Amino acid sequence: MSGPRHIGETPIRTALVGLGWAARSIWLPRLLRNPAFTVTAAVDPDERGRAAVAEAAGADRLPVLAAVHDLDPAEVDLAVVAVPNHLHCAVAGELLAKGIPVFLEKPVCLTSEEAERLAAAERSGGAVLLAGSAARYRADVSGLYRIAARLGQIRHVELAWVRARGVPDRGGWFTQRSLAGGGALVDLGWHLFDIAVPLLGTAAFRHAIGTVSSDFITQRSSRAAWRGDDGGPALPGTTEGATDVEDTARGFLITDDGRSVVLHASWASHEELDTTRVTVDGSGGSATLRCTFGFSPNRVERSTLTRTVDGTTRPVAVPTEPIGTEYDRQLDMLPAQLRDPAGRGRVIEEVRRTIGAIERVYSSARMPREIRESAPV
Repeated sequence: MSGPRHIGETPIRTALVGLGWAARSIWLPRLLRNPAFTVTAAVDPDERGRAAVAEAAGADRLPVLAAVHDLDPAEVDLAVVAVPNHLHCAVAGELLAKGIPVFLEKPVCLTSEEAERLAAAERSGGAVLLAGSAARYRADVSGLYRIAARLGQIRHVELAWVRARGVPDRGGWFTQRSLAGGGALVDLGWHLFDIAVPLLGTAAFRHAIGTVSSDFITQRSSRAAWRGDDGGPALPGTTEGATDVEDTARGFLITDDGRSVVLHASWASHEELDTTRVTVDGSGGSATLRCTFGFSPNRVERSTLTRTVDGTTRPVAVPTEPIGTEYDRQLDMLPAQLRDPAGRGRVIEEVRRTIGAIERVYSSARMPREIRESAPV
């Protein structure tokens, strides 16, 4: 198996797999301008997507391929995979089994069974699986982590990402469970679980209960207009206009060491602005971050971080940075993660906890009321 070659001395030869909105808007521009990477191929079965990327990047400098099996492991140090959710496991698994390291967009997988398939592919191919939400790399989130480290024992975490309007690709694969795996909980909730990892460490979730609802998803005014979704070519299995996922999910979880987590993820709501709020309660005080994750222009004016101790709340300064800076910062960290000999298996351990919690929230939300009310606590 080839693996990364002398990473840190030469640019990382990178294939971009999947050429949808995330690839074209987030990853390709950043990969092309980051000197640590050289984009050697782009892959997508859709001819229109390949043509658009070839035109944008220059066909003479970026070969475009129709399938991942056309990638040569001897010529690729890293594959950045940004395909639709239902293809994450299959595409990343094939690449890992061939010995190609993978950075996989969230959600890493849609079921616990898929998590185990990825773990097996990582072991068999000897390549590393990388993933994670860029939100961890925001300056304001880093500031929250620093404050949280001074709050004593963390007892409770509240995580909310509530958009006023922001249903992605309504009627496309994003809003069909068989292709997306779920709605706001899988999409926004994965980010929220991800930023909780440094706060909770390796604690697993012992209990999880939740609710889901879909009050806004069919309203045209609730769509994420800033994404520029135009319908595009239909994916196999999609039904135009169909929606069978939630636009809002709420969960209450308890870790195996007795800490509690409240989660609220909404693609749309009655709110005025798209707002992310994280509160950490500890034995020595609490901290709250209010900001807006993601690329929506309908955002709070600036991030605010506060610390409260003994009835006194004080603001904590956080730098202002351009939207999307966290993705640049995440990309800058990838070479070191590829070099880390202890990296294999690390992502899978986090993924097992995250997808397990998501599955349990969904299971609770779908359980008949009379069973929920009689279930043991």
